[in-house]
Amino acid sequence: MNEIVKQIRKDLSLLGIKKGDHVLVHASLNSVGKFPYRANIIVQAFLDQIGEEGTLLMPSLSYKTVNKAQPVFDELNTASCVGALTEFFRTYPGVKRSIHPTHSVCGIGSKSDFLLKDHLLDETPCGPCSPFARLPQIGGKVLFLGCGSKPNTSMHAVEEQIIPPYLFGEKVSHTLQLSNGNAIKKTYQRHGFNGYEQRYDRLLDVLEPAEYRTGKILEAKSIVMMASAIWEKGIKYLKQDPFYFIDRAN
Repeated sequence: MNEIVKQIRKDLSLLGIKKGDHVLVHASLNSVGKFPYRANIIVQAFLDQIGEEGTLLMPSLSYKTVNKAQPVFDELNTASCVGALTEFFRTYPGVKRSIHPTHSVCGIGSKSDFLLKDHLLDETPCGPCSPFARLPQIGGKVLFLGCGSKPNTSMHAVEEQIIPPYLFGEKVSHTLQLSNGNAIKKTYQRHGFNGYEQRYDRLLDVLEPAEYRTGKILEAKSIVMMASAIWEKGIKYLKQDPFYFIDRAN
């Protein structure tokens, strides 16, 4: 086994990632260090660690390029705008993609169909049929690989339960070009956040010690959170204060 793969698997074990886990990964590829074929090595190490019983997910968001001016989402060709590792994973053999113009997710593993297949039914980015909403239902985990815990798309699904005043923006009509050759036209409510900065790192202030772990994966400072805890604490604190997880932008 590649020595780097062995080290990544050791690091994942210390973070509580084990065989059969269902893990959504947010990542900064540069944070792990520079070595040849690093994206492939990282994905392979994760898949080895969780095994065939597990599921590996990564966001393949496209909100920067699919919008009112360019409303077409192509399941096979629209790139992810949230990092090089997510874009590599999008085209990895066997990976499937959920259907959403701005907030799709890619995945492979035993629960990928359950997590991905019904995202098309939602009319918002992170609705009840999204992978972000379904991950807590199967005891899933969210891993932040060298990117801090601010880019936590699962929190958008939590916010959609409460609908704080800043959440939604305009409605946009999109064309969804599917891998089977079909095209679907559908109108979606986009997220807003105008004038606000997301502060999902505040979850670390309210999670219980048993609900998350911190450590390193190679050179990358990393955090693993229980998806169910994100939902429980996120809903609790948003009900108390709908602005708890945002600041006004400067």
